[in-house]
Amino acid sequence: MTQPTHDEALEMTDTPDESGTSARTPKRGRTPRGLAAWRNAVFAIFFLSGLSMASWVARLPAVRDFTELSTQGVGLVILGMSVGSIIGLVVAPIFLARLGARTGMIAMLLLVSVGLVLIGIGGSLVPSVATIVVGLAFFGFGNGAVDVMMNVEGAEAEREIGKTLMPLMHAFFSFGTVAGAVLAAGAAGLGLPVLAHLGIIAGLIAIAVVIAVRFVPRRAELGDPKEHGAPKPPWRERLRASLSVWADARLLLIGAIMLSMSFAEGSANDWITLAAVDGHGFDATTGALVFSVFTVSMTVSRVLGGPLLDRFGRVPVLRVLSVTAVVGISMFIFGTEPWVIVVGTALWAVGCSLGFPVGMSAAADDPVNSAARVSAVAIIGYFAFLAGPPLIGFLGEHFGLLNALLVILALTAVAGILAPAARERSRS
Repeated sequence: MTQPTHDEALEMTDTPDESGTSARTPKRGRTPRGLAAWRNAVFAIFFLSGLSMASWVARLPAVRDFTELSTQGVGLVILGMSVGSIIGLVVAPIFLARLGARTGMIAMLLLVSVGLVLIGIGGSLVPSVATIVVGLAFFGFGNGAVDVMMNVEGAEAEREIGKTLMPLMHAFFSFGTVAGAVLAAGAAGLGLPVLAHLGIIAGLIAIAVVIAVRFVPRRAELGDPKEHGAPKPPWRERLRASLSVWADARLLLIGAIMLSMSFAEGSANDWITLAAVDGHGFDATTGALVFSVFTVSMTVSRVLGGPLLDRFGRVPVLRVLSVTAVVGISMFIFGTEPWVIVVGTALWAVGCSLGFPVGMSAAADDPVNSAARVSAVAIIGYFAFLAGPPLIGFLGEHFGLLNALLVILALTAVAGILAPAARERSRS
């Protein structure tokens, strides 16, 4: 008798349970080692995405100086990345249906690598704003699409393992950003040209993703080819199934929770430093410290969030976090003492830290079309992450930056009200 391959050992099949609902069961006796390899592979993809993002952002000043761009010019250049990211989010389900998750994640992170190289060429070899814009468009498109794909895989791995892992997976993105920032600082300190630095990072990402996806199981519902010859559904059929989930009211409510918390997180990333400086009169160094408090609090909360969710359940945790976010944002907006603003920053980060990963887990509860459901809410969450900061900027221009943050305050309160939509199926 032959032994099953790694991919066969990890394959799943849908079998009806007593209620007639399809339940996911092991197909060839998945091993704990195989499950751990799958989980670690997804951790690696999240890490690589964060590494790529921080590597580019940290070298932005050098690129600006080399090309002699104005502040407005930098904004227009970054717009290329934002547009690419949004397009990548929207078309990710098509790529999933056509290529499958394994091939799709490789293709998208290779595109990210190409984008990094182009940014390096236009930003340090031959000054070319057009080359940088094209590179950022590739970079944004690849990261936008892989954001959806890695969350689809992460939610499925979490559901099959039976433990809450999505918060920790998102913490690995943060670990990637820290590593990227440290490496970029080292490269700048050594006088390494942007092209050399980003080229090295691009090579590492390309090699690492090819290795990592070997441990991601093949799933026919995502369009992955099967080694043992079993047919897979036509890609148009998979695409129709992916789009049909948008009619699910509960799924849209889960998406609204993620939208609220992603809006709060994305706006903080872009505006909290400036709000501390312009709104509260802090100096630039203290403003940077405030941002550091936010990022560290966010990461720690995601590392610790899984066990708390497993113990207390999603709804109570989301409600507590919603209140925490409301209190923290209120302290940041209305506080007058520095310690109040810093504590408020930490509470703001903790409060919005788990909304996105919990939404992913909730979307994956239904084993029927779980990949399509996760893809849909990922699009909602990431779109809010991208669109929220510009909206805060627009409101801040007209009403003041601290007043603009009141929108976030209201949205985090809404997330708490909608928390029951994320209830575990076994608890409903």
